[in-house]
Amino acid sequence: MFGNIFKKATTGSTQETPNQWIKCPKCTSLMYYKEVEAKQNVCPKCNHHFRISAEKRIASIVDEGSFVECDATLAPIDPLKFSDKKSYKKRIEEAKAQTGKTSSVMSGSCTIGGQPVEIAVFDFSFMGGSLGSVEGEKIVRGINRAIEKECGFIIVSASGGARMQESTYSLLQMSKTSAALNRLHQKGLPFISILTDPTMGGVSASFAMLGDIIMAEPGALIGFAGQRVIKQTVGVDLPEGFQRSEFLLEHGLIDMIVDRPDMHQTLSDLFKLFNKKAS
Repeated sequence: MFGNIFKKATTGSTQETPNQWIKCPKCTSLMYYKEVEAKQNVCPKCNHHFRISAEKRIASIVDEGSFVECDATLAPIDPLKFSDKKSYKKRIEEAKAQTGKTSSVMSGSCTIGGQPVEIAVFDFSFMGGSLGSVEGEKIVRGINRAIEKECGFIIVSASGGARMQESTYSLLQMSKTSAALNRLHQKGLPFISILTDPTMGGVSASFAMLGDIIMAEPGALIGFAGQRVIKQTVGVDLPEGFQRSEFLLEHGLIDMIVDRPDMHQTLSDLFKLFNKKAS
């Protein structure tokens, strides 16, 4: 009906179109992109949280100007010489060209509410935010920095799961990151896990669910296998809203749901609480 005037809501992204209009995939409202960006890429009509880049995520969470990226040069290799419809090497090259990134995780040091924090943020635009060797290494290095600095650690997940092109190498990152988080726990340092849309597969089956506090954005898809696979396995219809953050909160699998504009203040308050208990 509208031709190419408006962005079709297939990905939930807020990337600009030539005419700078956005169609919300939840309520189908048409909005000028600045109206959405003013609310940190949240639909002002229905509160749908659009997927955003790691850079925008970091900007919305940390104190302004405080983020210093670490391990930016780490990049994946192709130890298995894996190939499906395309070679893994080709897929990496395409992802780099499309996103300007070398991996699906951006990590570094920052402050939140004036308190030092280490943070690792997934970017779904790079190969579906999949977890590979580089992503696991960035997370572990971030945890090690948190232990060294005696500060808290945050992971913001947005991932389809372990990266199939790395096979066992990617699966090993589940235990590698979990073991590192146990070291953080033994030091009495806080780990806050933030689940965004989507958090699936091996990511949800490992570090994403190990937080001292597990919070999620509204409406985020969170789970291990997809709904179709689960339905075929158990042979019954699934509850309405199954695998959404609201369903998980109701059943005690996460601690809280926090709107994106409130995330910075919530994190600041939580770290102040943790630091007060530690002192």
